[in-house]
Amino acid sequence: MAGHGGRRKRADHESEHPDERWLVSYADMVTLLMALFIVMFAMANVNTSKYSALKDSLSEAFSGKVLPGSDSIIDGAPSAAITKVLPAGSGTSNASSPEAERAAAEENADLQQLKRRVDAEARRRGLTDKLQTRVERRGLVITILTDKLLFDSGQAALRPDGATLLRSIGGVLRQEDSHQVVVEGYTDTVPIRSSTYPSNWELSTARASTVVRALMSAEVAATRLTAAGRADLDPVASNATDAGRSRNRRVQIVLPRRASSPTADAAAPQIGPSEPQIGPQETHQ
Repeated sequence: MAGHGGRRKRADHESEHPDERWLVSYADMVTLLMALFIVMFAMANVNTSKYSALKDSLSEAFSGKVLPGSDSIIDGAPSAAITKVLPAGSGTSNASSPEAERAAAEENADLQQLKRRVDAEARRRGLTDKLQTRVERRGLVITILTDKLLFDSGQAALRPDGATLLRSIGGVLRQEDSHQVVVEGYTDTVPIRSSTYPSNWELSTARASTVVRALMSAEVAATRLTAAGRADLDPVASNATDAGRSRNRRVQIVLPRRASSPTADAAAPQIGPSEPQIGPQETHQ
């Protein structure tokens, strides 16, 4: 009896809620349907006027037109309405282009005039094989070969003929004081190891400084002058031959352009070959 009574109790307990398990799945389905109806209701009630305004404003912004609104983001602040979008990469308005072109053309004419005056000094002294001038993108470049004119081999003391030439060049530069003057010294690749000049860096810098002092003696303002040693960098000829090394041993006097711009670059013709073609064909240091 006891055994049968235990089985009947368990059976009664298991059959108390025989159909409740389907409620879990039903509740999940109702929740999903409710979420779906909410989303559909929200989509059906979009403010079409606001959506259209947003679409139009984005279209105008990406098409380059001016967005409607006040002239300034700050109340009471005067501001001119923007009527045109500048092209990409443009740093100035079209109204300033003619002025920039005129300024570049005037500067180029000034540099050409300086070039002609220095060329005249070189012809007068019979030094056209030692001196060349070029108007380049960066400005006027006066190239002087140093061999037997400016310096002795391995030295930075100015020779008398070189001092006379630099006084003449300084007289030309002194009269046109709107440009800076950068003096660059160059050497060949032959190493130098003296107590005074441990390397070509010291030698080229000392030579550039000597030329700067000579120009100062010709009353070129010191505030315009800069000396730079470039050693054997930027050769203009091969260092494998005596003639090439002679052309690489040089001093360059550069008058940079006052402003670097595409307009100025376009106004600057490239005169002569890409590198100075001056100097004797065979010389020895």
